[in-house]
Amino acid sequence: MGLFGNRKPDEAAIKNALADIPDAALQSVLIEDDVVRVVVEVAPFLANAETERDIERRVQSVKGVDQVSIILTAQREEAAPQVKRRGIDIPVPHIIAVASGKGGVGKSTVAVNLAAALSRLNLKVGLLDGDIYGPSLPRMTRTVGQKPKMENEKIVPVSAHGMSLMSIGYMVAEEAPMIWRGPMIQSALKQLLGDVDWSGHDVLIIDLPPGTGDAQLTLAQQVKLTGAVIVSTPQDIALIDARKGLEMFRKVNVPILGIVENMSYFCCPKCGERSDIFGHGGAKMEAEKLGANFLGEIPLHAEIRALSDAGRPVALQDTHQADAFISIAEKIRDVIATKRAA
Repeated sequence: MGLFGNRKPDEAAIKNALADIPDAALQSVLIEDDVVRVVVEVAPFLANAETERDIERRVQSVKGVDQVSIILTAQREEAAPQVKRRGIDIPVPHIIAVASGKGGVGKSTVAVNLAAALSRLNLKVGLLDGDIYGPSLPRMTRTVGQKPKMENEKIVPVSAHGMSLMSIGYMVAEEAPMIWRGPMIQSALKQLLGDVDWSGHDVLIIDLPPGTGDAQLTLAQQVKLTGAVIVSTPQDIALIDARKGLEMFRKVNVPILGIVENMSYFCCPKCGERSDIFGHGGAKMEAEKLGANFLGEIPLHAEIRALSDAGRPVALQDTHQADAFISIAEKIRDVIATKRAA
């Protein structure tokens, strides 16, 4: 039994308490064992700490409410002169974005297993699911249904597989569609970065959505990134989009740590014969053309798929497939060690 005991708050009463906030719209309410989680869309001029405190007071006034977790989003940008933003202060020495120019290349699989591999190298690793529209981290780490706690006005990440995990998927129902516009995505991403307790970590891995849109620009503008890892498959069409992603990061002065070729080749689990289904070596050649590091190849293997579906990162196993991720993690560890020494 959670903190609510037998006096679980009424969702209708919570909605009623928030009904008369000017220029605001309630997006979702989740009532968990010990916390009420609300997502509220507000006008840009209301996206501040005062509004958040007002919403918290209103929700806590409802009978049975104990703890409150709030995410504010803003649908449109305020028409005001542009000013240089201070950015988000995250107490982690190294922050690495894992990105791809297009979807379907296995970027999230690489991000989760890269984080797991770095943790096997004795680094304290945080992993943030930055894909607000399609959060996959809870499913890929077998943490669906777990909820982060609040301590000292900070969100404490979910802990699993030796890593600290955070995703919007922990805040909303798994089947709920995220029908948000760009500025709302930016607002949610900023809160997942700035309102979470990432202290004590050596590395924070951020799994970005595919493409070169709002989430990528928000991250580049608000956070001092150590660098970006670009994920692609060997196909020409995937490499074209990977090139776009790489150039986007370069234009906003984010170092490129390297390119990973995922689904690089297929090994038959029965006979061991290798087949280059999507071609092979395209990412390595593209890295050479662009002057970027080639970090390594990840095979297309049934075990990677099966373990991802089961929420068990393959990089934590003692297999040849895990070795591929460990090799990439070692290269990244060496790069960040060099940056720390400099």
